[in-house]
Amino acid sequence: MAKPVVLIAEELSPATVEALGPDFDIRSVDGTDRPALLAALAEASAVLIRSATKMDEEAIAAGKQLKVIARAGVGLDNVDIKAATTAGVMVVNAPTSNVISAAELAVGHILSLARFIPEANQSMKAGEWKRSKYTGIELFEKTIGIVGLGRIGTLVAQRLAGFGANLIAYDPYVTPTRAQQLGVQVVSLDELIEQSDFITIHIPKTPETTGLFGAAEFAKAKPTLRIVNCSRGGIIDEEALFEALSTKRIAAAGLDVFVNEPPKDSPLSTLENIVLTPHLGASTDEAQEKAGVSVAKSVRLALDGELVPDAVNVAGGVIDETVRPGIPLMEKLGQVFSGLAQGPVSSVDIEIRGEIAELDVKVLKLAALKGIFTNVVSESVSYVNAPLLAEQRGIEVRLVTDAVSDEYRNLLTIRGGLTDGTQVSVSGTLTGTKQVEKIVEINGYDVELPIAKHHIVMVYTDRPGIVAVFGKEFGEAGINIAGMQISRRAAGGQALSVLTIDSPAPDGLLEAVRSAIDAEVLQEIDITEA
Repeated sequence: MAKPVVLIAEELSPATVEALGPDFDIRSVDGTDRPALLAALAEASAVLIRSATKMDEEAIAAGKQLKVIARAGVGLDNVDIKAATTAGVMVVNAPTSNVISAAELAVGHILSLARFIPEANQSMKAGEWKRSKYTGIELFEKTIGIVGLGRIGTLVAQRLAGFGANLIAYDPYVTPTRAQQLGVQVVSLDELIEQSDFITIHIPKTPETTGLFGAAEFAKAKPTLRIVNCSRGGIIDEEALFEALSTKRIAAAGLDVFVNEPPKDSPLSTLENIVLTPHLGASTDEAQEKAGVSVAKSVRLALDGELVPDAVNVAGGVIDETVRPGIPLMEKLGQVFSGLAQGPVSSVDIEIRGEIAELDVKVLKLAALKGIFTNVVSESVSYVNAPLLAEQRGIEVRLVTDAVSDEYRNLLTIRGGLTDGTQVSVSGTLTGTKQVEKIVEINGYDVELPIAKHHIVMVYTDRPGIVAVFGKEFGEAGINIAGMQISRRAAGGQALSVLTIDSPAPDGLLEAVRSAIDAEVLQEIDITEA
């Protein structure tokens, strides 16, 4: 019997090939040679790539026998995940391969800004000896603000602790107890900006975090602030950063990531008080080897029909066909849950009710956690690291099953408690022959609407004319309301509205709506396709 073909489309370490083992027909192709790639994919069961090979809809369609696309790294910009999912092709990456390298690079940037290392090096190579010009500062007893205490942010905190620095952090999803264990004080974002001598960023890029650091934030900072971003481009507004640096509003910056990469003709490159590196977060021998070995192991699992923890779109393995459609639904419910939870989460119950509760549904617990952390942490979230992310944040997680479901054939619920005592819940189900994904409950309010990319959740006092008020605000902002559900427990009491909108709400709109209807809750929730 012929061995499955594993195609290696870019240069990978010998350890990667060794990890694949002898059970495959390993072939190589230049992934940047498009005709050669498409031809080679015809017989491939798996393809291993880095960042140069584009696995788009055309390439996926060429792989008639393709079962898995393995990206030896973290980013998946060169993989069409939706097309892969539609074709039933698993996509895996190496979400934890670069965390140490990324953390160490951030610390390196901080040290470079503190001691003018790149500038002094260039000066020396120009034949100069300017000791007084490059007088720096110590990290000892300085306040370093860490934005995001996920895996990488935690590693940064552990490394900076050795310098005797005062560590503070902003992370709405980390409990004070967990932060205290790390020797870090949790503060608000404004407090962090106002107090910090250094800021290092380790959060994902989402609609909420894009432009998180702009002119208003730099205006609150110390003039001695040095800011580092080795996370995602766009979290710092580059125009505002240029203005703050060029006017000495802040002292210096270090960037490894940019809005456009490479950042052609960026005015930032003209400044003396900024250190720029070309997205080197994962560029170490160790990270590259870890990534290759990790995805090689995932390929073996996938082609053996076993559960693949690092799958980013579908969970492989022996999963009952009745359970499998609930995986993407649970991931999306997790994203809704984290959007509703405006504070640190202390506990999460994943409840599975109905016929599927009698089957093995542990994968739905993993899918829920993956969804909860997808837009919360800077690193890629998978089935293997999602439970670890919960554990690191001190979140107690339970799986609850019950074969009885009163209203729906199957009902999936995520219910959680926040550290302030608030309870948050969201439920969903699959309906009809097309298995349409629907939200059917939010915080005890009954609704029924298909899950879309953009939702607005509002809670306000029920009264006449309220729909016209917020409808006018959205209309004047050019935002089309594609669907709406209103739920209430009693006339004149609290009402919950869930809107489906065609595009993200612009800056300022939500605050205008909140003010206009005196909303108790008003939250935009953006769903990333699983």
